Amino acid sequence: MTSIDTNAALVIIDVQQGFDESEWGSTTNLGCEANIDALATAWISTGRPIVVVRHDSKAAGSSLHPGKPGNALKPSIAALPASLLVTKNVNSAFIGDPDLHRWLGLQGIHQLVICGIQTNMCVETTARMGGNLGYDVIVPLDATRTFGLVELAPRNGAPLSATADEVMRMTALNLAAGGFATVTSTAEVLPLV
Repeated sequence: MTSIDTNAALVIIDVQQGFDESEWGSTTNLGCEANIDALATAWISTGRPIVVVRHDSKAAGSSLHPGKPGNALKPSIAALPASLLVTKNVNSAFIGDPDLHRWLGLQGIHQLVICGIQTNMCVETTARMGGNLGYDVIVPLDATRTFGLVELAPRNGAPLSATADEVMRMTALNLAAGGFATVTSTAEVLPLV
């Protein structure tokens, strides 16, 4: 990564109140929101577009279900002058409303900087789809966070599990080694904006 396009979109995924609830388990990188705020400030100061994505869970018991307090965006994200708000009920921001891919095409945008929650779910899925669709995808890993995982229905003995740090590390490896995205840091992105 040597430059950030003058119209690169900052895609902020699922920075919602519900992810602060205990139902999600152990987390990592609580400083991600400060990094997201720093990226957003840089995008605003240079007039680049910001896309905010909100997850509207179909599960009535989920803290991210529409109408529940946890569905709300965090205040710093809700206050942003977003060029587009995408709502979705699956992992990818490309399968939401309005159609992100169509909007990006109409704007002539070819580069995406993707951040938010959860690193290994909606951030990774959006980055993978973006890469597959031909976008130049950049993921500042320290502007994401995730949670530990435990297999829900183990078939052979003890359930598989991973800490939040392990999940984040493996997601970064999958994205970079798979050629889906450039995985970097906020500190490396900011001077290029």
